[in-house]
Order: sequence, then C-alpha cells, then structure tokens
Amino acid sequence: MANLETSYLGLKLKNPIVASASPLSDSLDGMLRLEEAGAAAIVCSSLFEEQIFHDGLALNHYLSYGTDSNSESTTYFPEFNDYSVGPEEHLRLISKAKDRLSIPIIASLNGVTSTGWTEWAKLAQEAGADAIELNEYYLPTDPQVSSEEVEHRYLKVLHLVKSCVQIPVAVKMSPYFSSTANMCQRLVNQGADGLVLFNRFYQPDFDLDNLEVVPRLVLSSPEELRLPLRWVAILYGRVPTDFAITSGVHGADDVLKCLMAGASVAMMASELLRHGLGRIGEILTEIDGWMEKREYESIKQLKGSMSQLHVADPASFERTSYMKTLQLWRHDPTGAMPARRGIF
Repeated sequence: MANLETSYLGLKLKNPIVASASPLSDSLDGMLRLEEAGAAAIVCSSLFEEQIFHDGLALNHYLSYGTDSNSESTTYFPEFNDYSVGPEEHLRLISKAKDRLSIPIIASLNGVTSTGWTEWAKLAQEAGADAIELNEYYLPTDPQVSSEEVEHRYLKVLHLVKSCVQIPVAVKMSPYFSSTANMCQRLVNQGADGLVLFNRFYQPDFDLDNLEVVPRLVLSSPEELRLPLRWVAILYGRVPTDFAITSGVHGADDVLKCLMAGASVAMMASELLRHGLGRIGEILTEIDGWMEKREYESIKQLKGSMSQLHVADPASFERTSYMKTLQLWRHDPTGAMPARRGIF
C-alpha cells in the first residue's frame, strides 16, 4: 500500500482528505462519524460574525430590560450563568470533539471585521482547536470602496487573529481579487500558515411567484475544481505556504489532481452530503490503487508534480490555455452540437 500521509498547517494527517465546514461537522455525532469514515481532519461548522453580534445585542437587551421598573420586578431574571453568551456552543463542541476524536479539529471563523474575532480565536484555542480557518466572506458592494481598502481589511483581520493565538491560521480566499497571486503573497507575509482556495459565494435568486429575493443552496460540481486547481498549480513553489483546495472535490481523480497541483489536502463536503460518508473510504481505496499501479510510494512524491514549475509546458496554465481551449471546438454548418476535437 502507498503511504497516504501528508501534513497541513504543521499537522500530521493520515491521508489528504479533510472534511470541510458543513452540516456534517456541526455536531459531535457528525464529527465522530466523519472520523470513523476516514476523514484525516475536520473543519468545524462556521461561527459567523453576525452570531456573535446578535448574541451580544440580545444579552444587552435582556440585562437592561426593565431596569427603570420597580425593583421588586427584578426577581424574574435568572442567574447570569444561565445565559448562553456568544460562541459558547461552538466552544463546547470543539472541547467535546477534542476529548473524543483523535484527528485534528480546525475551528472556522466566518466574518470580515475585527469585532469579536480576537477574543473568539483565543477561546477556540483554549477549547482545544488545533488550527483556525479564517473565512473572510466579504462582498464589497460600495462603489466608493477601493480594491486596496478591501485587501487591507482582509490583512487587518488576519493580523489581529494571528497576534492573539499560537495555533496555525489558514485563510479561506476569495477568487475575486484583481491580483490573486499578489494577495496570496501578502497574506502569507502577514502570517497566514496556509491558504484555502477558494471560498464559494452563494448567490441569491428571484422567486417569481412571490417576488422575493431568496437564497438558493447549490452544492458544488466537479467542474468547479478547475479554478482552484489552476491557481494552486501556479502558486506552488512560488508562495511558501500550505495550500488546501476546496469546492469541486468529488472523487479520487479530483483528490489526485489537487495533490499533483501542489495542495497538501483536498477538502470535501458536497460529495459527502450527496452520497454519504462511505465515499471517503471508497476514494482513499481508489487513490491507493492508482498510486500503486503507477508506482508512486507516497503523497510526497505526488505533491506539486503537475504544478507550473514542473510541467513541460508552463504556459498551459496561462493565456496559451485560453487559446488552445477555443480551438478544441469546430463549427458545424448544420447547426448541430459542435464536435469536440480534444479533451479539456
């Protein structure tokens, strides 16, 4: 059997499959099932900045409610310890998971301002988290906000979190920076121990019956792998950090591609939500078989072997690829579907 061990954020992992944040990791039972299925590490379901803000407002409301009333009415308040303040449930989940699981637990913070993050990051570390995934989910919609201001916001949040914890911090990146490579380098310079490519920005939809804007959850498809695959292959060996690929990882081929591009791990959620946790074991078996057939002995051998630094045609990751792709199709004058001349 091939050696499937890898390392990510300084953590030794038994294989390269990490369960990304999802409903599967929002309970202790779910996390136990993920470990049993073969996941090498788990990213906890995200704590959102809005949750911390909302809990703080709610606590303030109930503590101040009735303060101008007759003092006899104050007896209806429960003791202060009865209140659940901020991210306590998340912290308890991390603590319980560390007691019961033997694989690394990565806490996930989802926000973009500095409010509350430093304190929560310290508490997550104290609860036992092995690392933090900083998911800076921010969609700049103000025409007056420049790209430099947006980038500064990301860097500031990272700096604040890194300054208050000793455990590794990875940043889950947006794919929409004007200079992705430069932003990756700046995040690493600011202290990021790893980069997760890429964040999926869920898009709203229109409900034409009720004339409302509504959320639509669409699980990822394998085609979405190409964007992070390309960027990891370009950045591997140039930006000195650990890379994780998320979104579009559905099978053994996808995991192998991630590793050969230069990623340390492949993160998975949609495939497991669709087809069950048994897919982890099936995929690991297929990876082992593929490696044995081609005489690969370890993940270390695979890692980065198809990156831009190591392929015969480095330009295939850049503009040349665009031109070649357009040439893979030829026009059919009958109007039928064009025949494909090559393989994407």
